[in-house]
Amino acid sequence: VQLVESGGGLVQAGGSLRLSCAASGSTASIDAMGWYRQAPGKQRELVAVITSTGGSTRYADSVKGRFTISRDNAKNTMYLQMNSLKPEDTAVYYCKAVVRDYRNRQFENWGQGTLITVSE
Repeated sequence: VQLVESGGGLVQAGGSLRLSCAASGSTASIDAMGWYRQAPGKQRELVAVITSTGGSTRYADSVKGRFTISRDNAKNTMYLQMNSLKPEDTAVYYCKAVVRDYRNRQFENWGQGTLITVSE
């Protein structure tokens, strides 16, 4: 499974962006997916995750009420709608897919990341 993020860029504080993560390859093997971010000098952290059907989601406390994760399995794409952006949201955002093989073993696939910069 290959993952490609898009939608990053520069935005002013209070603005909005929508990230997309397009999956290709053995997409039928994708289970849960998620967005993570890594700010300069910090460890990568979870932003939001979503189950295979999209029926359940979980968010980091820092983004609750501002970010919304979703997925369209027909398009093999996951999204992250980000509203009320803050300078502290500045980071490289990565998408991750949990992939299961025919033995039900789990593997993690990561995208290359997309940079979001939120200015004051």
